[in-house]
Amino acid sequence: MCDACVIHSVTNRMLSRRDFFRASAVATAGVAAVAAGIGGLAPAHAMTHSSVTDMSHTLTEDFPTFFGEQQFFQTQVFNYAEHKFNLKELRVNEHTGTHIDSPLHFSADGTSVDKIPVEKLVVPLAVIDIREKAAADADAVVTPDDIKAWIAANGALPAGCCLAMNSGWAQHLGTPKFRNADAAGKMHFPGFHAEAAKMLIEEADVSGVASDTLSLDIGASPDFAFHYAWLPSNRWGIECLANLDAVPATGGTLVVGAPKHAGGTGGPARVFTLV
Repeated sequence: MCDACVIHSVTNRMLSRRDFFRASAVATAGVAAVAAGIGGLAPAHAMTHSSVTDMSHTLTEDFPTFFGEQQFFQTQVFNYAEHKFNLKELRVNEHTGTHIDSPLHFSADGTSVDKIPVEKLVVPLAVIDIREKAAADADAVVTPDDIKAWIAANGALPAGCCLAMNSGWAQHLGTPKFRNADAAGKMHFPGFHAEAAKMLIEEADVSGVASDTLSLDIGASPDFAFHYAWLPSNRWGIECLANLDAVPATGGTLVVGAPKHAGGTGGPARVFTLV
């Protein structure tokens, strides 16, 4: 077939499709108008949000870590000046920066990060504010009483939610106080009490919890009691969450961009909240 014939054929096909979709749009509008006039029905509208808040810290080579050693490395392999494109090679400990803990992190055979269902990673967000308590005591913990107080003020925890601790600790990032190690090397920052895990597992429907510190447990924890109570129950955790001051106590939707590497115990995540 000649080039001109091909062009003519494609043009006619495109025009036919355009006429079809234009007619379909008119027909759809007509049906919606009829529906609106019968029984007061109205066309459905997509769900919308008015704001998006980034809940992740930027990951850098000097981002503070639980063990105090560098856990993120990046090497420039190709650069635009020489190769006309940029490409870096990354090496990272799974539990670095704003990251997710999968159930496998603290259990023998728990769910790995790639196996967490996506519907468990887009969930309502409930923010529990312990900033006043944490300012007075770096070893402050979220207790069942704190959760009961949140429920009294805001209503029941939303089904399938993530309960996030806002201790105000994110403001210390970039300073020694984020790790807050004493002379003996023991860290002091807020976390969740193991009894809070028991309450959330037995009395609520919660997919995950989150902290704005380096751990779900307090920095001085000798035994990771919350981790061992929470993660083996097939629930996840997020550590080093940012911008909890910028989202409401309830009404937001947390979206966890978890990594998907086979058998992973967790990994850096891009997390954001829709309100």
